[in-house]
Amino acid sequence: MTKIKNPFIVAGKIEPEYFCDRVKESARLIKSITNGNNLVIISPRRMGKTGLIRFCYNKPEIDKEYYTFFIDILHTSSLREFTFALGQEIYNTLLPRSQKMALAFVQAVKSICGKFAFDHVTGMPSFSIELGDIERPEYTLEEIFNYLATADKPCIVAIDEFQQIAKYPEKNIEALLRTHIQKSGNSNFIFAGSERHMMQEMFTSAARPFYNSTDILELNAIPAEIYTKFVVYHFERRNKRISKDDVMVLYDLFKGHTYYMQRTFNEAFADTPEGETCTKEIIDNAVNTMIDSSDTIFREILSNIPENQKSVLYAIAKDGEATQIHSSDFISRHKLKSASSVQAAVKRLLDRDIITEINKVYSVNDKLFAMWINKINSNI
Repeated sequence: MTKIKNPFIVAGKIEPEYFCDRVKESARLIKSITNGNNLVIISPRRMGKTGLIRFCYNKPEIDKEYYTFFIDILHTSSLREFTFALGQEIYNTLLPRSQKMALAFVQAVKSICGKFAFDHVTGMPSFSIELGDIERPEYTLEEIFNYLATADKPCIVAIDEFQQIAKYPEKNIEALLRTHIQKSGNSNFIFAGSERHMMQEMFTSAARPFYNSTDILELNAIPAEIYTKFVVYHFERRNKRISKDDVMVLYDLFKGHTYYMQRTFNEAFADTPEGETCTKEIIDNAVNTMIDSSDTIFREILSNIPENQKSVLYAIAKDGEATQIHSSDFISRHKLKSASSVQAAVKRLLDRDIITEINKVYSVNDKLFAMWINKINSNI
């Protein structure tokens, strides 16, 4: 018996038939990059930035004509780590596509080429570099950019969570990267980020090196009607059923955050027998399973938040979308200390990207984290 493929993909390559909408956004990205522009993508985490980029990378007009690279620098904390991540991605991506260009890369990064190990069978080097092998990251980075400039195909480099470079201890990192990118005639870049205020400051402030240097794409939630049709269609196509109203309830619950909706329907689809209907109970169980599986991670995050900030975080999570947070009503309703203490806590929570603010409306960045907070507080 042939196993039915789960259409709600949460990891790996997404075939076009399983990629929901983003028609305008993917067309905009491809048009921008193939016409020689760099592009900024700003959206909350879990909204589909990575999926959109990888989907476009798999399009024939990109896949056949370009070398494509993707690095996520969220967990990097220095120029050395950035350089390591970029070098590793370039080499590992090139190796299966062009051994000639992979070898050329090894020869180009003279500052670390002696650190590569060689496979005794194939004779090919492997990226066995340790972080400490990069002794002069600014020099190695220059070698990498020089290599990209001489590649036998144009290159596209996507850097996810790009705002992280502003937190590196080294000075003038933005200016350094801007200089290299300006000189890189053979490459185009996609800068993706989830910390809206930092990304906007980096690319729209006249005082910053990347000012006015890119197109900017704001990635919002997929419209509810489109996503609902997508879910219902894929259930029905595989002889299963689901109510539009139940899909809408989940959409509203996660405010259209693609990743968590996909995870929920991935599990709910698997739990719905062929020929049967996916009930609200099945969906609720999938959501609760997802919350419970994140318990350890969320407790670790919470343990590193000071008490005053935690109280404000709880209040914002409870309201969902909090307004007038410095008002006496908000403070008394949530038994907070004072307007000044709320202001200080909010600033730190914003800086740490735990909450977000859009048009003076505050919410917890990670919708699942907010649900988990409300769940543990309801049990107290």
